[in-house]
Amino acid sequence: MSCPPPLALTLLCVLMACLSAHAAGPDGMLRIIVFGAHPDDAELDAGGVAARWARMGHHVKFVSMTNGDIGHATQAGGPLAARRLAEVREADQVLGVEGVEVYDIHDGELMPTLENRRKVVQSIREWQADVVIAHRPNDYHPDHRYTGVLVQDAAFMVIVKHFLPTVPALTRNPVFLYTEDSFLKPDPFEPDVVVSIDDVMDQKIEAVWRLESQIESLWATGNFEEVVPVPGDGPAREERKRQVGDRFKQRAASVADRYRAKLIELYGQEKGSRIKHAEAFELCEYGRRPSPDDLRKLFPFFD
Repeated sequence: MSCPPPLALTLLCVLMACLSAHAAGPDGMLRIIVFGAHPDDAELDAGGVAARWARMGHHVKFVSMTNGDIGHATQAGGPLAARRLAEVREADQVLGVEGVEVYDIHDGELMPTLENRRKVVQSIREWQADVVIAHRPNDYHPDHRYTGVLVQDAAFMVIVKHFLPTVPALTRNPVFLYTEDSFLKPDPFEPDVVVSIDDVMDQKIEAVWRLESQIESLWATGNFEEVVPVPGDGPAREERKRQVGDRFKQRAASVADRYRAKLIELYGQEKGSRIKHAEAFELCEYGRRPSPDDLRKLFPFFD
């Protein structure tokens, strides 16, 4: 195989240097975009780290790939889609998330089409993302899986200027990561970043509390057959909120316990062993491959 000419090799080196360099937005702040399959997934999987980024002045956007219009026991269609859009807007305001986008795609019907790849590429480019987060493509739900596939498929196309030329291409590739899950086949989740969310756990619960359509239906019953309404006021409402909070504290505590070794590696023995609640992320093989120092700049929570 022949070697590339000197000029081509020089241009290639310059391109790779541009793609590997860390660069924040024009105001010096990071720009993060999180894709979830439904109007609650980004909030559940990355709400804590989003709140931490937002507190530091970084810019976070949450995108739901579907409108969630079948995710309830007794409601469906346009009224449910409108309700869930309003809920995530409230939840994201609590978290400090600046951008909220819900694609007009029916819940349960997301497919890895060229049209949807263009949607994802457009969202990443318009946000000028430094970091892109999504589900892994081996999740249990087809919408989750195809969210992962579509975001993977966008990981190179965001820098190709003649793909979707109506939206200017990025000049550098973002870092792409997956959210945590417990699925083992074909490969188990392996965290590269585990972030303490102890100081924003109550904030995350307050945001999740805004997702009432899910609290009264699937989260309460585990099915789509019945509804357990949230009390309107008084002690019963406070008790229900406490139950919801305890559930998501246990979920975040489970993440911290499973990945304790990574927490200690990142935070040090003393602090890492005390962390109670965490969110975890795995680097995608696509997109920019950050060095450990780059990763700490993108997740500036460990010092």
